[in-house]
Amino acid sequence: MRIDPPGHLQPAGTVPPPNEVCALLARRLAAETEGEVLFDAASRGRYATDASIYQIMPAGVLVPKNERDVATAIDIARELQVPVLARGGGTSQCGQTTGAALVIDNSKHLRRMLELDVSARRVTVQPGLVLDHLNAQLKPHGLWFPVDVSTSAQATLGGMAGNNSCGSRSIAYGNMVHNVLGASAWLSDGALVDFGPVATLGARAADIALYVKQLAGQHRADIAERWPKVMRRVAGYNLDIFDNQSERPYTADGSVNLAHLLIGAEGTLAYTRSLTLQLSELPRAKVLGIVNFASFHAAMDSAQHIVKLGPTAVELVDRTMIELSLANPAFRPTVEKALIGKPAAILLVEFSGEDRAELLYRLQRLAELMGDLGLPDSVVRMPEEAAQKALWEVRKAGLNIMMSLKGDGKPVSFIEDCAVPLEHLAAYTDGLTEVFAKHGTRGTWYAHASVGTLHVRPILDMRTDGAAKMRAIAEEAGALVRKYKGAFSGEHGDGLCRGEWIEWQFGPSINEAFRAIKNKLDPIGLFNPGKIIDPPKMDDGALFRFAPASAPQPYRRIPISPVLDWSAWNVQADPVTEETTPPGSGGDVTGGFAKAVEMCNNNGHCRKFDAGTMCPSYRVTRDEQHLTRGRANTLRLALSGQLGPDAFTGEAVRDAMDLCVGCKGCKRDCPTGVDMAKMKIEFLAHYKRKHGRTLADRLIARLPEYLHTARRMPWLFNLRNRVPGAAWLGERVLGLSARRSLPEFRSDTFWSERDATLFTSRDMVIAAACSGRKSAVLFVDTFNGGFESENAWAAARVLKAAGYLLHTVEKFSGHYCCGRTYLAQGWVEEAKAHAGALVDALLPLAEAGVPIVGLEPSCLLTLRDEALAMGLGDKAKTVAAQALLFEEFIAREMREGRFKLAFQPVEKPILLHGHCHQKAFGAVSPILEVLKLIPDARPELIESSCCGMAGSFGYEASHYEVSMRMAEAALLPAVRSRPDAIVLADGTSCRHQIADGAQRQAVHVARLLDALMA
Repeated sequence: MRIDPPGHLQPAGTVPPPNEVCALLARRLAAETEGEVLFDAASRGRYATDASIYQIMPAGVLVPKNERDVATAIDIARELQVPVLARGGGTSQCGQTTGAALVIDNSKHLRRMLELDVSARRVTVQPGLVLDHLNAQLKPHGLWFPVDVSTSAQATLGGMAGNNSCGSRSIAYGNMVHNVLGASAWLSDGALVDFGPVATLGARAADIALYVKQLAGQHRADIAERWPKVMRRVAGYNLDIFDNQSERPYTADGSVNLAHLLIGAEGTLAYTRSLTLQLSELPRAKVLGIVNFASFHAAMDSAQHIVKLGPTAVELVDRTMIELSLANPAFRPTVEKALIGKPAAILLVEFSGEDRAELLYRLQRLAELMGDLGLPDSVVRMPEEAAQKALWEVRKAGLNIMMSLKGDGKPVSFIEDCAVPLEHLAAYTDGLTEVFAKHGTRGTWYAHASVGTLHVRPILDMRTDGAAKMRAIAEEAGALVRKYKGAFSGEHGDGLCRGEWIEWQFGPSINEAFRAIKNKLDPIGLFNPGKIIDPPKMDDGALFRFAPASAPQPYRRIPISPVLDWSAWNVQADPVTEETTPPGSGGDVTGGFAKAVEMCNNNGHCRKFDAGTMCPSYRVTRDEQHLTRGRANTLRLALSGQLGPDAFTGEAVRDAMDLCVGCKGCKRDCPTGVDMAKMKIEFLAHYKRKHGRTLADRLIARLPEYLHTARRMPWLFNLRNRVPGAAWLGERVLGLSARRSLPEFRSDTFWSERDATLFTSRDMVIAAACSGRKSAVLFVDTFNGGFESENAWAAARVLKAAGYLLHTVEKFSGHYCCGRTYLAQGWVEEAKAHAGALVDALLPLAEAGVPIVGLEPSCLLTLRDEALAMGLGDKAKTVAAQALLFEEFIAREMREGRFKLAFQPVEKPILLHGHCHQKAFGAVSPILEVLKLIPDARPELIESSCCGMAGSFGYEASHYEVSMRMAEAALLPAVRSRPDAIVLADGTSCRHQIADGAQRQAVHVARLLDALMA
């Protein structure tokens, strides 16, 4: 019996089962599996979306711990007639992984490499294994899996098989279907079947193969007539495995492999247990040529000629993506190296192979070819692999960069993967451009130009007239695809946005053959209903994440008065000119906060584990809840009333935000600019206002205020660290972990023991700056002034020795504070008062052009970040423009020839751990630059995420275990592995974590320089 949701007017897979059925499903899963059973509204909401425009609330979520959990869940779901939806990274762009079903998340536990045969170049993997993680394990063997999708850091192999993923180098290696050797999968009746070469099949699989072969024979004429003859055809089911229509056959010898029937099936035919993949040898060398074009048309027209040189990739980057990349501090330096002037588009042309000399010759041939095409001197040659890798990372982030446009209008995926023969590519793009202009929008373009697949997304506002424009554009784009004999779905699958176009592409006869295949393998419609067969309309507003006013439940925002300034997001943008309205004019009743949250398009970039900071809590928990994306979705659901009227200050949001350490990694690493650290401050302000502050909150926030009292009687404040039982009592009363030592208060603080010979008056420093003399103001923060005063004294001595006239701001009753400790507790009003006083004290110096030099990254960078969002006006901007970390200042002065100081050589190796905020602001490289001043220095950067302390986070008993897991992920093992090394860390919290976790003293860079002054 086919599983259909109640109500015959609703498409399959869009309406969840009755509540009592969901409740029974949850109870049985909890009792009969070892997995995590997530049926609360917030958890379901976090799995209701993927990287598409759609949102469908699932019946519930299971995170299985083992394969037995999956098999049991399938049996339970079948008995209760609840659909099942397999999910990996949740990054599908067409809505494949959204549905009113039991979502089973493979990505947390089912991620092992099961078997590797190096000689045969094959590997068997579980479906939740991420592509980059597989390739990392293969690299020592000189192998890789070459379907290199742009989301390789988060895409799972099971998801890639479901979509028939392709990647930038498909011209050389083919699609997913060309690289799969076999699959083991459960059918809806619970049978576990091995799919592979026809000659090796068991009885059940052989019966399926015979059935599909007969279908192919029956529809041979229609297949020959209607099937797209391009490699980039991923729609429907691969009925042509018995009658190949692709320009690249599925197998090298023309044999039939039944596993290919499952590739691209979007999890609608079976549930994958494992995949066996064909591997390739890693190329020994690569070179890259970047061709700059004055017009987009010229780039498209040139692709057909460039592919004749035998490249492994030809990728398009258009002007919009170039501009957005230049605006991103993480990408700008890389992109600038690839440009000649201001091109309208560039093509990244890669050659790879064994012989580097041959590749360099091909790069020369490329330059000659462009000259023959009337474009001399248009190629930037990039033979160095490090530079190539950096540029490919920008290209990989292309889609997400495009989504960073502010305003409600966003580039929408629905025709973006249409593939046409290369000779028609320029004409096709010209035609699409005219279609977009006709409907008052434009497209953002990037592409696999080598295979005629264009990622083009027209900018539409799905809350208003976007749906109507989407259908009209799809119909006209479809006519162009048919005219040029292309494929409507060329890479990312069909899902919800292209499912209804399958019959248009293939015709009713083949569509019925697809239905027959679905019925043969899944006669009860258990797996992912509503995809490929009987899909809903692409413009059904009820299924949109941002449902329009015409939908039964339109998207809305609950009014709030934000405490931080989010007006930069509260704008609207013209889809054609890209011009935005003034800040604050976007009509958002949350003052722009909701719009900032909605910048998350679920691309899953925060799920990556490679270099960078984002997202440390996810890296140790692998829970969707503790992911930047998961938090953004939780906030969006709360701010739109989907979790209840008071959800924004409720426990679901609190739980989601709990493990956010405020590292600001997302501020830099998230391509769409989701700044979760700042969002947590906003949330905490509202939450604490409603629920009140604890004693620990007040003690942590007010630390700068009672610091000067504590220095008069430090023995009293330090009793907690020394009296037996005091730490245990402190944990019970304050929630501060007894397993942590707390910073020691001291009487000899920077302010009580300040060396007056190092500093001069404000007026003298201002006069010196105005006369061009070297000068600076040293901003001494709470931590480096009150607890580790040696750092402040060392910094002052170094700058004084280098010839700088110094001043430091302080007041009679204490010291000036940036408000960091208050912000960490969501106490924005108090933070604003303290930051405002500091800004006022620094303003005359900043106006005179005196650099403001700070030591603690979280404090100094508050002036460049949160202080600008507190409503302090232009004076905060003036101060921020002069604010530099100690090493940033020295590095700048070095480049300008103003800092000249001799240092003694160092014999020991140097390990450097960058503070999260330094990483977020690109302030780690200046440290390495400054360390070059030390003769014989061999600094090594520890490739780590957050150290786990994050201010007070790691001190809290409830967070101690997570904090230590963060530290053990990379930082502490690296420190322990080099017992002879000098360990550098600018962050107070980082130094404390290293001391607690590795029993090693880490020092601020200022102290190292001070100790080595000649």
